[in-house]
Amino acid sequence: MDAITILWADDEIDLLKPHILFLKERGYEVVAVTSGTEALDELEEHSSQIDIVFLDENMPGLSGLDTLGQIKARYPQVPVIMITKSEEEHIMDQALGSKISDYLIKPVNPNQILMAIKKHTDARRLQSEHSTMGYQQQFRQIGMELSGPLDHEGWKQLYRKLVYWDLELSNTDDENIHEIFASQRAEANQLFCKYYEKNYIDWLNSPNSDKPVLSTMVLREKLFPLLREDRPTFLIVIDNFRYDQWKYLQPAIEQYLHTVEDDLYYSILPTTTQFARNAMFGGLMPSEIERKYPQYWVNEDQEGFKNQYENELLDENLRRNGFNIRHSYSKVINAQFGHRLVEGMGNMMSNKLNVIIYNFVDMLSHASTDSNIVRELAIDEKAYRSVTLSWFEHSPLMEALRFLSDKDVNVVITTDHGSVRIDRPVRVKGDISVSVNLRYKQGRLLDYNPKEVFEVKEPAKIFLPRRHITSPYIFCHQNDFFAYPNNYNQYVQYYTNTFQHGGVSMEEVLIPFVTLRNK
Repeated sequence: MDAITILWADDEIDLLKPHILFLKERGYEVVAVTSGTEALDELEEHSSQIDIVFLDENMPGLSGLDTLGQIKARYPQVPVIMITKSEEEHIMDQALGSKISDYLIKPVNPNQILMAIKKHTDARRLQSEHSTMGYQQQFRQIGMELSGPLDHEGWKQLYRKLVYWDLELSNTDDENIHEIFASQRAEANQLFCKYYEKNYIDWLNSPNSDKPVLSTMVLREKLFPLLREDRPTFLIVIDNFRYDQWKYLQPAIEQYLHTVEDDLYYSILPTTTQFARNAMFGGLMPSEIERKYPQYWVNEDQEGFKNQYENELLDENLRRNGFNIRHSYSKVINAQFGHRLVEGMGNMMSNKLNVIIYNFVDMLSHASTDSNIVRELAIDEKAYRSVTLSWFEHSPLMEALRFLSDKDVNVVITTDHGSVRIDRPVRVKGDISVSVNLRYKQGRLLDYNPKEVFEVKEPAKIFLPRRHITSPYIFCHQNDFFAYPNNYNQYVQYYTNTFQHGGVSMEEVLIPFVTLRNK
């Protein structure tokens, strides 16, 4: 590791020679100057070499606060620690308002200085080393869990662990540990897909089987009990929202609301809005909706939006479960509508249930395919999470949660399905009737290798509408995607490393259902 270079500006720098010697003995480089002007000159010449600045607050000429302002304006990435004799509150307020990294009160001792340096220059390295060591200790434990029988609750717990370590390791530069983790996560995804595919049909066809909460059950099991409480409930559905994105946003959300329950449920297949969200709101599988409420079901080969009747399906679901309540339904498709919604939230407080749909994350997922700029911004899971957080912090949704933070309400954040970053093409052929989704196909004359897909020859077994007499459903698993032989290389290059949904993976299937209340 290269030596850390400290720029120390103090008009009484000669009195600090013991401190400087103490630091040099521990491998630090110290550049000592006696004024704010000299500090700025040194930064102008060697800013790329300066790791941290110690700045005396009370210097003649250019004061410490004035120097601080100029440093942050020109070199905002350099941490600055103010050293002052004064404990006056207004000086501290000025320093903190100028984005100071830390401050120390004179007289300072060598250990205080050393801790301040480590806090602001070594923190990331130390956290990285700690995370790497922690995962190395957990690696064998996770491997043992994967080798044993896991039920649906066990898979939820394992996925939570993998998401935790994904976030913990995201700031380490150790490529070896990233490769080890990626390999273990891929193994887990492979085994999860086998588990899901082995049990999925039984879950749907055996009413008394031990099964997880599925899309059709989640409102009945998770939301409807909240409607019996004496407070309004706000159901916020963020389309295509992954569990790792929730965990990444959780600290920002918990500035305003307290997490009561942090759970996962299982999406049905296909893991797309047309199927999974209609099933969630309707409390029924797609073929059941088509049979019971044909006016609310739009097949893939029909004109019109495929989920335009969510509110009507929710009405029917509420009535079937004995709820005759006042409720609202809003779909936020742009920031302008979102801001108008926030302005009108006071009127929603008289409703028992308010449903708000946010489509941004799904739009981001699609844009990662269609836009080179967005693809660069969301190049991998870490970047995908970062873009989601940036959107959230400046979104009407954040405003809405601020509004609700001092209200006696239930807030539920959930989704209909997640998405997975695809990187392995699977060849498929079919006629013009074949569905266009990259992660599942349905249509006539499908030609594929059954060993490479989850194949369901009889759609009725998984309660999906049959469009043709001979039209099975096939689903990709893990990070696979379907590619046609025509223009194969161009097709594969265009879609590789984009985020897609519709198939079977932990990221698509295991999705968050979070309940929050005010603090």
